[in-house]
Formats: sequence, C-alpha cells, structure tokens
Amino acid sequence: MSDFYVRYYTGHQGRHGHEFLEFEYSRGRLRYANNSNYRNDSLIRKENELRRIVKESEIMREDDAKWPKKNVAGRQELEVRLGKEHISFETAKIGSLVDVQDSQDPEGLQVMYYLVQDLKSLFKMREIVHLQTGQCGNQVGTKFWEVLSDEHGIDHNGNYIGTSDDQLARINVYYSEASGNKYVPRAVLVDLEPGTMDSTRSGPLGGLFRPDNFVFGQSGAGNNWAKGHYTEGAELVDSVLDVVRKEAENCDMLQGFQITHSLGGGTGAGMGTLLISKIREEFPDRMMATFSVLPSPKVSDTVVEPYNATLSVHQLVENSDETFCIDNEALYNICFKTLKLNAPTYGDLNHLVSLVMSGVTTCLRFPGQLNSDLRKLAVNMVPFPRLHFFMVGFSPLTARGSQSYRAVTIPEITQQAFDNKNMMTACDTRLGRYLTCAAYFRGKVSMKDVEDQMQTFQQKHSTQFVEWIPNNVQTAQCDIPPRGLKMSVTFIGNSTAIQDVFKRISEQFSAMFKRKAFLHWYTGEGMDEMEFTEAESNLQDLIAEYQQYQDASALDEDIEGEYLEEEEELPQE
Repeated sequence: MSDFYVRYYTGHQGRHGHEFLEFEYSRGRLRYANNSNYRNDSLIRKENELRRIVKESEIMREDDAKWPKKNVAGRQELEVRLGKEHISFETAKIGSLVDVQDSQDPEGLQVMYYLVQDLKSLFKMREIVHLQTGQCGNQVGTKFWEVLSDEHGIDHNGNYIGTSDDQLARINVYYSEASGNKYVPRAVLVDLEPGTMDSTRSGPLGGLFRPDNFVFGQSGAGNNWAKGHYTEGAELVDSVLDVVRKEAENCDMLQGFQITHSLGGGTGAGMGTLLISKIREEFPDRMMATFSVLPSPKVSDTVVEPYNATLSVHQLVENSDETFCIDNEALYNICFKTLKLNAPTYGDLNHLVSLVMSGVTTCLRFPGQLNSDLRKLAVNMVPFPRLHFFMVGFSPLTARGSQSYRAVTIPEITQQAFDNKNMMTACDTRLGRYLTCAAYFRGKVSMKDVEDQMQTFQQKHSTQFVEWIPNNVQTAQCDIPPRGLKMSVTFIGNSTAIQDVFKRISEQFSAMFKRKAFLHWYTGEGMDEMEFTEAESNLQDLIAEYQQYQDASALDEDIEGEYLEEEEELPQE
C-alpha cells in the first residue's frame, strides 16, 4: 500500500460529460481521464510537487460536515492518503469563490477550492505558445530558447540531459514531447524575409525547432509598419495562424501566448501587432503577453521608428494583457556604464534581454505559488486594463563570460533590483510611483530575508509606491539559480514613470506628423492619415492616465472607487 494517494473526481448532469482525476503513486503511475479520454503516463517526477501542494494546502485538517451536499448540479469527491493520515470528502460542485463565501464553512471550503485548482493546473500543464517576429524578435527569441533549454536540461537536439526533477516538473509549459522522448519548443518563428530564419536554422538550435514552424516571406517590410500590418504581412498571416492553431490544438490547457518583437521596425511592429490582434480574435479568453523592444533616439535604426512605435502601442493598449518593455537605450547604458563594455554588440544586448525573460518566466516554468501562470501575473500586476506596460530589471548584472559565482548578498541584489542603473527601460523610477511590482528571487535564499529586505526598501522609499493599493509588492522564490550565479533577482514594475518612454516617442511622432514627413510611405500601402491621428491620441491618453494615477492619493475617492470597481472584475481562476 502506498503512503501517498490522491483521488479527485468531479461530475455533473448534462451533455458535457465529466472530469475524473486520479493519482496513485504506489507504482509511480498516473491514471487520468477527462470526458472518458483515458491515458497513462509515468509521472514519478511530479510526486514531490504533488506532495508539497497537498501538505501546504493543510487539507488534512479540514472537515466536510458543513460543506454543501451534492445536488443535481453535480458533486466533487476528494480522497487523500498522506502517511498515516487519511481523509475523504464529498461536496457539491463549486462554481466560484462566491459559492465558497456563501457556504457555512467558507474557510474550510476555500482550502478545498484552491487545492483543486492547484491539482488541475499541475496535471493540465497550462501551456504557453511562443511567437517571435522580425529580425529583432527572432534574435531575442532564439536567445531565450537557448537559455531555457540550458535551464531545463534540454540539448540542441531536444534530448533531456538534466539532473533535477524540477527541470521536468513543468517542462510542458514551453515544450511539447515528441516521439523518441524529444522535447520540442512550442515556438512559431516568423519573418518577412528569409535571412534571420536561415541563421537560426543553421545555428546551434537549428535542430531544436519544429521545421514546419518556420514561416517566412521573401520581400521584407523595409522598416515600414504598413507593409507588415496591411500588405506583405497580411499575405503571410494566414500561414502563421495555421501553425498557431496546430500548436494550440496540441495543448491540454492553453493558458496563452507570448511574443518577442521590436516596435521600431516593419515586421516585428507591423506584422507582430497584426498577429496579436488576429490571435486575440480567435482566442479571446487566452492571455497575451509581449516582450517588446522599444526604439530610442540614441540607438536608432531608422528615422520612422516613432511612427512604427506609436502605431504599435496603439495596438498593444487594446490587444495585449501584459507588455514587458525593453529599451535599447537602457540596454546600451547598462553595457557601457555597468558592464564596462567599450563596443557592445547585439549579442550583448540579447544576453541582457534573455536574463530578464528567463527571470520573468521562472514562476511559469518551475514549481512555485506566486504568479504561476500568465493570468495570475496579470491579476497581481494590472490594476487597470490599459496600464499593463511593465519595466523590467535584473540583478546582479554580469557580462557574458565574466567570472562565475560572484559573491552577492540578498540586501545587495534587492537594492540593485530597484536601481535605475539595472532597469532595462530608460526612465527614472524616482520620478514616478509604483502601482504594483514583483521580485522573483532565484537560488538558495531565505524567504524571510527576502521579505525583510523588500519591506525595508518599501518603508525607506514609501513615496515611490501608491498608498491606495495595499500589498502591492509581491515576492517569489525559486531554488534553481541562473547559470553562473548563486542567486539573482528579476524585477517587474508597473510604474507611472514609464510614461517618460511614451512621452519621448509621442514628441518625436508629433514633430514629424505635423509636417506629414515620410507619410507617403505609409499611405502608399493603403493606410489613412486618420489611423495616425487615432494612434497619436491613444498614446497621449495613455500618458495622461499614468499621470492621473501618479497624482492620485488615498483621499481621492474617485480613484479608489474606480480601482475597487476594476478589482472586482478580475477573472476568477
């Protein structure tokens, strides 16, 4: 007889069938069924995580005597054996936390409710489909997969060569398992010219990606947003969506999409935002996260970047749920000032971006509680739907190939995490206020030390945090550090200071647009001037909204009421 056994069942009357989940580890096997679709799988590696979830839930202390009885709407059954303890519960189906609060034992039933959510999310892997578009998006995206594969113990041919159960516990979030036990990225690679695709396929990771998932044209977008969004990109978009659909169909429980792209060019900006809007149409209830590289005057590829960026932000405000803003100017400043590089290359910049992307996705890829999927991240970070543009930072910053295992302390990396010099978005956080922020610590660190340091920083810099959102600083910890470091922290901030980036772009846009400079390149592809006017207006509205909440105080009843109203509308898990 196994000392650990979990069985969960839920069923209801009607045409939609039933769910049935059963776990039994006497033989290290999982029996799983959903609407009578049975399958067997070896899941010994999940046992430690499952035990942790059950123990931390404290379900063994509960009693179902006051829980609602099963009814015509259906029932739930839960049986757990943990060592010498054994419990067996039966209750009615729980639709939402409203049902929990209306019950005679809301505290006990809430434990059951959250445990069931965690059980489902553990075995229905909550997959993410990744897209990378344009030259910048593909270079950044490929570097992301290089780091991801290294952290999860996947070699360049998709074979697992790792050493830790944690590497495989949530591997299916970003990888699908193909024949021969090979792991294949859930990635779609897109460009309007073949050059970057050829480089990726002939590079070290060329054999890792599914060959059918390379989708490219021959003409390019010539840094013209209109070509990417309305003409050349529009011709290719159906081919991309076919691949996206196939990837989505291969998912048990798709949580959403992420895209890497730049906002200054033609393909990543124009076609990237077209893809986002098309995916949003087809998958309206799935999350959309973007890693968006913003242009800057100091690091400019083309004179029309302000046009491309403004048109892109106009789309992202409406169609993205969370946008991680990465700024070339900030990346160059880090390379010059912090890493002391005399002539930084795009490889150096992409290395920095990959550190942040790896850190941001840590809680999605490794066992943990806080922000463990894209929706939970958005619920914690986005108090108002339009204000979903985050600045990101990483600490400690180390140059590629620098001395491994540099000695760092929790106070040091916490201080650095909030430091402007470590931010990868070029704006001064001291001039704005944090609506929300999160810090992901990696390595063998004490959560008490981490929380003490975060609390100390918040108390010292209380004016930098809005006082009308309580508990707006989140922390999480993952035991597995990035390669070459004993510990690190990735910072995500929803700060009103990000309006500085948008102001910069808006001013450059307005200076050209009022003289109609370069406009013929866009109208020649079928665009109307009205779209430029609308994009400019939307960007200015966004800036005004950030300023409004920066100036708001806890005494301002309108702001508080509006925030609480938004909060009530957050989606239930």
